[in-house]
Formats: sequence, C-alpha cells, structure tokens
Amino acid sequence: MTERAVLLWIHGGGWRARADSDGGALAPLGLRVVPATHRFVPEARWPAQLDDVRAAARAARAGADGLPLLVGGDSSGGMLALHLALGGVDRPGDVAGALAYWAPVDPLDAEHRRLRAHDDPWTGLLGHPPAEGDPATVDATVAGRLGSGVPVLLVHGRDDRATPAGQALELSRRLLAAGHPVHTWLTHGGHALDLGRSDIRAVTAAFLDTVLPAARPD
Repeated sequence: MTERAVLLWIHGGGWRARADSDGGALAPLGLRVVPATHRFVPEARWPAQLDDVRAAARAARAGADGLPLLVGGDSSGGMLALHLALGGVDRPGDVAGALAYWAPVDPLDAEHRRLRAHDDPWTGLLGHPPAEGDPATVDATVAGRLGSGVPVLLVHGRDDRATPAGQALELSRRLLAAGHPVHTWLTHGGHALDLGRSDIRAVTAAFLDTVLPAARPD
C-alpha cells in the first residue's frame, strides 16, 4: 500500500513505563509508523515528557519525505499526542491530525480520582496531587490547548476503569465548541483495546480519509 502519512506513535504506560502497543496495527492503513518515547517519572516530571516527544516529532517530520505528519498514542501516549498536535510541534496547526486511544486528558476528573485514589498516575507526572489552580495541573490539562483547528480522533472503551470514558466525551464537546473536526468512537471494552480490532480499525480509516489526501492506486 502507498504510504499516505507518517504517524509518530507515543506509547502508553502511565508516563512511568513503556506499554506493549507500538501502533504497528495501524500501518496497513497507509501509515509509516515511527515510535517515540520519553523520560519516565519519577526521574522527570511534566512537561519533560512533552519536550521529548516534540523533539521526536521534529525528527520524524525531517525524515517524512514530504508526507503529512500525524501524531497518535494510546493511554498516556494519547494524552501526549493530543498536547503535541493541539499545541503544535513548532506552532499550532502544523500537525495534520491527532489519534488518541483511551487517553487520560483531565487530571481533575472526579470519576478518575475516585477510581484511582490510591494509584493516580497524574500525581507521579506532576510530582504532586493535581489541584484546582495549580499551574502544572492547568498546563497538563489537554483542554487548555484548544483552538488550532487540528482534526482529532478519540477512541475509548465504555467500560474503561483506568481512564473513564466520560473524559473523551467531555473533550469531544470542548473540541467541537472550539472548532476542531472530531471523530469520537465510544465502543465496548475497557482499557488497552486491540488497535487491530475491526471497529477500531474502521473508525481510524474513516478519520484518515477525512484528513489525508486520497491514496494513489498501487
């Protein structure tokens, strides 16, 4: 299949480890998948992780052979992908789109804090518990970077107890209000679903068809 874009893929793992998913299941959709990683907590705190994937995005773009650059990730990697795409690599709007799968986006989400009270990865990322008005908490909240118009795909399992699906729904609402094209797929299952699953693959393909040039016949 002809390559349509480069996808910088940011792994999950709660910002403290590297999860198994490498985004390779999306390659058959015409994507050149380039993996990215970042410093882990507690060795580095926010926004070091965003700085690291921004540097990886610059390298991926330099080697993209003129192809559009997408950024994507699952779980904590999806959160970083959203920050990177919405804020831009060098300026807002310089990324073709964001693909975020079961991503935590709001450190103050009440349902998340209830479910993860004894193991909240946001606390590790920030170096302290999230709090209203705290500058690091505000900066790490994805909805603070809206307005560039970058298209966004959000996929979430409705039974996700690691990152409640309500976060994706609320972010969808806010993205739409800010003028972003949004594809949102709330599906069966919990956290860390199979990216190659038929429904996830189909909604990803539909999103790509709206943001990328048409694929040329081989």
